[in-house]
Amino acid sequence: MPHVLEQDLDHVLAHTSRVWDSLRGANIFITGGTGFVGTWLVESLVWANRRLNLNARAVLLTRNQKAFHADPSISFIHGEANAFAFPEGEFPFVIHAAANTGSMLSDIEATQRVLEFARICGVKRLLFTSSGAVYGKQPPSITHIPEDYAGAPCTDYGHAKRISESLCASHASQSGFAAVIARLFAFTGPYLPLDINFAAGNFIRDALRGGPIHIAGDGTPYRSYLYAADMAIWLWTLLIHGESARPYNVGSGEEVTIQQLAQAVAAATNLACQIEIARMPVPGAEPSRYVPSVERARVELGLQPLIPLKEGLRRMLAWNVMSANAANTSA
Repeated sequence: MPHVLEQDLDHVLAHTSRVWDSLRGANIFITGGTGFVGTWLVESLVWANRRLNLNARAVLLTRNQKAFHADPSISFIHGEANAFAFPEGEFPFVIHAAANTGSMLSDIEATQRVLEFARICGVKRLLFTSSGAVYGKQPPSITHIPEDYAGAPCTDYGHAKRISESLCASHASQSGFAAVIARLFAFTGPYLPLDINFAAGNFIRDALRGGPIHIAGDGTPYRSYLYAADMAIWLWTLLIHGESARPYNVGSGEEVTIQQLAQAVAAATNLACQIEIARMPVPGAEPSRYVPSVERARVELGLQPLIPLKEGLRRMLAWNVMSANAANTSA
């Protein structure tokens, strides 16, 4: 059986045949290149370079250069997204995937800085990774939230993303480039952090420790999870083929409760992991939802989830086990 990540990268290439010719020989600038989203984009770009002889090159803005292995097609700029030094040369493609969840102002300033760079670097297409947080609280009456739902952000992070979307659309119109907006929801897969506020990562962490799997709430909220390799397919496709200033939800429409997610993680371990739920559901209370409609991406771009949730969790678990074993061996 192939290494789980190689299997995933081959999966990305198999479903992005419409993308790579546009990137052949191109320079790409990526912020957040060593985060979860950025790592998947960079890993798949390197893989495409090797398999398809693209001769594409990427410059990554990062605070942690050591987070990515050395490759001759990748170079780095160390710094913050809101105050980085502009690299020299033309960059027809820019991906702004950096996010500052701690400061609304810094997040907006980062977008402004990236757009300032885009204006002078010869950009043709820019992809901005926004968030489903721009919708605010999802009404119980809407099972799958569409891109045309106005909503109202209820966090600084959501407000920052909403403002940044508007900035991207405005600058694109003024400067004559395409700015595609990807509203990201929830994901599973290798590189997803295990120790911050991602339920799938937290549950995998608990399972790797032998359990129990802890659910902090009552287990009733509905979420959906797109596997990371599918996410990479969607984002590369949006960069090249998405319509400018038009937001696209990026996620899965397959809803599961948090308790069902925990049960799926427990089943993926093949162990008798116990599940502990912190609170009992409130009788008659409507469960919260964070589930996108992905019809726009399907109808306009032919995108859909390809790797089922259970298989994605199995691969995520296997990759984390291999990574832990490799770390123990090198130590």
